[in-house]
Amino acid sequence: ESIFRMFERYSPFTLQSDGESHVEVKLSDDIDDHAPSEQAGQPGGSPSYRPRPKRNYRMCYLALGILFIFIIGYLIGYVSHRSPLQEPISCDSEQKEGVAKAVAKAIVKYSLSWTNITSLLARRLTPDAFNSRLSDVEQTDHTAGSTGDNILGNHVLESFKRLEMEPWTDTHYVQLQMPNSEKPNRVLIGQDEVCQPKGYLAYSATGKAKAVYGNYGSQEDLALLQTLKVELNGTVILLRASGQISLAQQVANVAALGVSAVLIYPEHKTETTELYGHVHLGSGDPYTPGFPSFNHTQFPPTQSSGLPNVLAQSITAQTAVKILKRIGGPDSPPSFKGKLDNVKYTLGGASSEDVTVEVNNVLQDTEIHNVFGVIKGFIEPDRYVVLGAQRDAWGPGYAKATVGTTLLLELARAVSEMVHTDGFRPRRSLVFASWSAGEYGSVGATEWLEGYLSSLDRRVVTYISLDGVVTGNYAVNASASPLLHSLLERTMKEVKNPIGFGESGKSLYDHVAGVNFEKAVFKPMQMEDSAYPFLAFSGIPSLSFRFVSQEVRGTLSGLDVFTDGSITISNTGVATGAGLVAGQLALRLVHDHVLYLDVLRYRKVLSQSVVNINQLVVFYDNQI
Repeated sequence: ESIFRMFERYSPFTLQSDGESHVEVKLSDDIDDHAPSEQAGQPGGSPSYRPRPKRNYRMCYLALGILFIFIIGYLIGYVSHRSPLQEPISCDSEQKEGVAKAVAKAIVKYSLSWTNITSLLARRLTPDAFNSRLSDVEQTDHTAGSTGDNILGNHVLESFKRLEMEPWTDTHYVQLQMPNSEKPNRVLIGQDEVCQPKGYLAYSATGKAKAVYGNYGSQEDLALLQTLKVELNGTVILLRASGQISLAQQVANVAALGVSAVLIYPEHKTETTELYGHVHLGSGDPYTPGFPSFNHTQFPPTQSSGLPNVLAQSITAQTAVKILKRIGGPDSPPSFKGKLDNVKYTLGGASSEDVTVEVNNVLQDTEIHNVFGVIKGFIEPDRYVVLGAQRDAWGPGYAKATVGTTLLLELARAVSEMVHTDGFRPRRSLVFASWSAGEYGSVGATEWLEGYLSSLDRRVVTYISLDGVVTGNYAVNASASPLLHSLLERTMKEVKNPIGFGESGKSLYDHVAGVNFEKAVFKPMQMEDSAYPFLAFSGIPSLSFRFVSQEVRGTLSGLDVFTDGSITISNTGVATGAGLVAGQLALRLVHDHVLYLDVLRYRKVLSQSVVNINQLVVFYDNQI
């Protein structure tokens, strides 16, 4: 009982037992010093209970404890994350000079204006440097996947390594169509073999029929032949190559009308010029459409719907003369008259001799390598502009491969030196890409897109093509996403006319713009354009441009990208000017805080498309 009473802390109490001495226990902190020991109305000796007073001071202690813990945590965080103490700088002159250089470098990276950047690019990109580089990349044979192609690819890789561009390669295994060395292609008239052409059209089907002359094989030309009651079904049609329509489109147009075979020749003063190209109405490896050709990856057996189901073969102008002289038939319309000497240009048909076309091309599994180098951005390194050029060609391939690869390497060198020496700090990254198998329909570039599309379409700001960038010195043609029209226009206003190109002292824009810049410069992007897969397949704003000769339809001026490389570059000033245009386009996109993409340019394009659709609707309504 006494044990329980020891824990009664509510009030004082007394304990008596049979008149014996008593014990009184009082808790001093619970009793008012002046309070009586007995409460009114309660008998002496009985316990007295009072309510427990409020303990406000405990809340104060709790608040102070929380505050103390917070302060301790803050101090620990501050000490652990503060910058390390700097070593004291001595006052000797050498250290002072080092500090001054570091400060100057820090200032330079923020002080380069756009005028400074363009001046630096122009100073580093010169005709002499271009000439020196051109001799380094010349290859007699650099067909896709060949030894020459691999040698040139290694040269590009080593160049990127020397520039500290962290290069890497991308390997694909594709099927490319090649001539059969044991059984060459042939063309016969009657029983007479007229040629065994060295040139060929890749992806042709593998006949014997009457010959018909079909001019360029455009929709308008074929409609005119049908109006003239010329039977095309089952015939061998002879076409002249055109800079206005691709070889693949020519073959697709006539194949839709049931022809058996197509012969295409270049109308050029050099009658023995061989013509090379492909007739796949698409891009990439046509035997793995939509899939990347990685390491012999197995896919369901399929092929591109763009492959032709007719035979297609290129011939020389010399062979075309022999055929045109023997096909007979009615005279052709004035628009069909070409520039071959001693040729009457008849339409052929039922009265012509039989023409036999043998196409024995074979498919070969080929390993190709794309080569990349990068100059990383300092603020947005995961957003990048890609500059690309194919390095393969049928023959020397100056126009499409050699010049483009030379400019790619020179631009990489110039921009790299601007970063390492001149203090240029690009905001975004700049990727330089050397493609293989471009002659077969941008195979290397398309396979890369197919393999990494999930990340590329979100990170690539723009693609700029350098293929075929110089084929003349008369005008400039460009094909681009409307987003890039304003950028090209502004760039051409800033670049001076290349040496020997128009009047000196004027801008490139002044020379080529005329009354309407867009009409004078921009052309629809064709499927054979190396920028096409980036725009059509990946939705990446893309641009290609080229310096061209005076447009004469039906001549080789627009076709030297397909030939055996007999055309060389004599005016390196034009090539340097092309490099300045491409360089400023790329630098503007990696330098500016806000991307120079003009959405408003789509307004005119969309409006014109609506007009065209309405016109077609009206036309078909009238037909009904």
